[in-house]
Amino acid sequence: MAARIISIGTAVPSTRIAQEHVRDLFTAQPWADRLTGRLIHAAFDAAAIASRHTVLTELGAEPATRDALFLGDDGLLLSPSTATRNDLYIRLAPPLSAEAAQVALMDAGVTAASITHVVTVSCTGSFAPGPDYRLVRDLGLPATVERYHLGFIGCAAALPALRLAARITAAQPEAVVLVVCTELCSLHIRASADPQQIVAASVFGDGAAAAVVTADDRCGREGGLELDAFGTAVTAEGEQDMVWTIGDHGFEMILSAEVPRIIGREIRAAVSDFFRFDDEPAWAVHPGGRSVLDRVEQGLGLGATALDASRAVLRDYGNMSSATVLFILRNLMADDAVGDGGRVAGLAFGPGLTVESALMTKRTAVGQRPGADREVLEAGHT
Repeated sequence: MAARIISIGTAVPSTRIAQEHVRDLFTAQPWADRLTGRLIHAAFDAAAIASRHTVLTELGAEPATRDALFLGDDGLLLSPSTATRNDLYIRLAPPLSAEAAQVALMDAGVTAASITHVVTVSCTGSFAPGPDYRLVRDLGLPATVERYHLGFIGCAAALPALRLAARITAAQPEAVVLVVCTELCSLHIRASADPQQIVAASVFGDGAAAAVVTADDRCGREGGLELDAFGTAVTAEGEQDMVWTIGDHGFEMILSAEVPRIIGREIRAAVSDFFRFDDEPAWAVHPGGRSVLDRVEQGLGLGATALDASRAVLRDYGNMSSATVLFILRNLMADDAVGDGGRVAGLAFGPGLTVESALMTKRTAVGQRPGADREVLEAGHT
């Protein structure tokens, strides 16, 4: 049996921030002169984002529920140390991971005791024993669960995590793998007039997503997404255009304006040996930003509505790094427009520039398929 995603659960922090609220906050900073203010408006307004979620309650419209570390009483953005930011990650990321995982387990009809492997993903914080250990403890998973953590791979990491889960189930058909991607991108917000930092501040949000993966058809509910194939490629250029490093005041993102252009130029060559474009699959493309989606659409010659699922997640949640593709896949799993046997193509981009690809097939439970009643009746007469 092919490995399949039985279910996907998601979770976001309770603080929701409107795009125009954060835009105006940045514009009001003393370092934002008239030219910088125009740049801030242009970046935030062009992002095609309505709202995002953040663990930083002080950035919300309501009063903060804890001591503000990122925003002073005078409205000025502060610059806490990397240690302070990482301490918040240690405190806030595990509960969000557990929340998404619990939703996934419940939706899959799988008990915590059934999980044999855990794969965690994050590039926005680090500690040991880490997120994989905390899931075992917080969810009451068996102490014998095998644990793996994929760190600092960036926005593309969900697809390698699913690939690892598929490889595990190929070697151990009875395995039940819990994949959890959790990113608290807003912990690394920076007060800066640097155009690249402004772009980063205009798109990133916080969120977690968890998937239950198995090749055992006796496990959990029917249906899901079969994991058919995976691909990876490094583009000929772009190594210096998307970079993620650790600085004294948070993790520092270089996200140059060349990134969408490089993706647009090279995306077809990067995936031409992997996808058959005449299949017209449903697309789950990581929305690194609106311009990235536009360039993918143009580079692959897709229709105007092909990336609607990706654009909808970008609009409502922003770019949550590795977790974002799983939000899109969750929506496609629930979308009746993608029927049984429908193909789903996944694409995500990370530092390098790295292009990660996945090809999946949607399977619906027998009772959910058109004509299911007729199938049951016919089966009863055979």
